[in-house]
Amino acid sequence: MKLAMIGFGQAGGKIVDKFVGYDAEQGSDIVRAAVAVNTAKADLMGLNNIPESQRVLIGQSRVKGHGVGADNELGAEIAEEDMDEVQGAIDSIPVHEVDAFLVIAGLGGGTGSGGAPVISKHLKRIYTEPVYGLGILPGSDEGGIYTLNAARSFQTFVREVDNLMVFDNDAWRKTGESVQGGYDQINDEIVKRFGILFGAGEVEQGGEVAESVVDSSEIINTLAGGGVSTVGYAREEVDNTGGGNGGLLSRLTGGEEEEQLDTAHTTNRITSLVRKAALGRLTLPCEIEGTERALLVMAGPPKYLNRKGIERGRKWLEEQTGSMEVRGGDYPVRGANFVAGVILLSGVSNVPRIKELQQVAIEAQENIEDIREESEDNLEELVNDDDDELESLF
Repeated sequence: MKLAMIGFGQAGGKIVDKFVGYDAEQGSDIVRAAVAVNTAKADLMGLNNIPESQRVLIGQSRVKGHGVGADNELGAEIAEEDMDEVQGAIDSIPVHEVDAFLVIAGLGGGTGSGGAPVISKHLKRIYTEPVYGLGILPGSDEGGIYTLNAARSFQTFVREVDNLMVFDNDAWRKTGESVQGGYDQINDEIVKRFGILFGAGEVEQGGEVAESVVDSSEIINTLAGGGVSTVGYAREEVDNTGGGNGGLLSRLTGGEEEEQLDTAHTTNRITSLVRKAALGRLTLPCEIEGTERALLVMAGPPKYLNRKGIERGRKWLEEQTGSMEVRGGDYPVRGANFVAGVILLSGVSNVPRIKELQQVAIEAQENIEDIREESEDNLEELVNDDDDELESLF
């Protein structure tokens, strides 16, 4: 699937930057164009892979390149005001070569949280290609203001895109891990999962051809209908040093029985990875029952992939989700030393984390309002004399 990626804010820009690096390293040709937008000049300067001509600094007249300080209302206002500057970078994107737009942002800050829904609405108004979002939820330990930002941004973002894929930092941060180290690891996990998902079907001339092709239309149809999506991933290392299509024992003996045993093992590995991907740590933890649509992609060396295993995995997903729209296929990766299963669950609704986020945000909003009122009273008491005898200058 060929994407035009737009990273809004610090987290969004860093993730798009990693996607560009991943794309070059893997030769997957996913990122047809990449744009980073920010109100903080330093964040744009810290990127490594996005061309400087595609880094857009907005809000200079308002915040002088220093960011919006976690004020997502200001982030949204600036995005609206400077949309012409953003559009200038988007105009250089060869849209006729793009299957969809992907807007990526952290939902807890100010620029991305406020600006991502604004740019998504703008893109949907102008282009016919689907506009998807990838929103990153802050950890619950990051503070009330970030939770409030995330809850408000999530509510707005999901309405302005064709589908919102979500990654929850709370489910991925490790205890005792440094902030920077934690975010770097999280960004790697994001790119790994979505890289395989969007890379399926993008095979260059002379590359491996999938037995059961997953192309951009399969992804688009799975994401159709809107709502919220999550992605599961499971991986197993394999020995890919030998040649041929059978397993090691089959290659040594040439026996039909051993080859059948190896096929059975390959099938079992695939079905096991499908279960692990669906029931393990999802990008947004949720109950998979009631999922509206799903897509299974198996990636790895061709000799470790087979139609029977993928079909079994697809049927198991149908049973677990209750959905009749479960698609599946393989993504051959020449020279890979792993087999991986990626599952896209679209239209999920039983998500306790979102309800928890919203409740904490409501409490934070009430506390902020109470603190503001108390602050005004305290200031009034501090600056005015008891007998009101002093006269102000103005």
